[in-house]
Amino acid sequence: MCSTLQSIESSEREHGSAIAEFVFVSSLVALLCAAIFQLAFALHVRNTLVDSAGEGARHAALHGSSLEAGVARTRVLVDAALPAAYSENVSASLTRVDGVSVVEISVHAPLPLIGFLGPTAVTSTGRAVVE
Repeated sequence: MCSTLQSIESSEREHGSAIAEFVFVSSLVALLCAAIFQLAFALHVRNTLVDSAGEGARHAALHGSSLEAGVARTRVLVDAALPAAYSENVSASLTRVDGVSVVEISVHAPLPLIGFLGPTAVTSTGRAVVE
């Protein structure tokens, strides 16, 4: 009889706790999903900038092309996949690596993060050997 009375008392104390548990668990799951989406979007931006910078460098390195043409190509590719603010800071230079002329295109863009943790900008560089 005593164990029956204790089980009734414990079930009365836990009455309504499922709602509180649901709120806590669902908020943690929502936060985890938001963090995963944030990471995926940041990686998408970084990969797009790296690919665009590399393609622009290859375009500038072609025979008869120029650094300005490579910068323009990079901006077109970035604008096609991301908002225009991401293609504002594109630079090109002609450098030498181990005695070989190389075109280097750099894209400096904001990193789309919610909150102030981590970096706020990303710089991606693409290089190509001059033909």
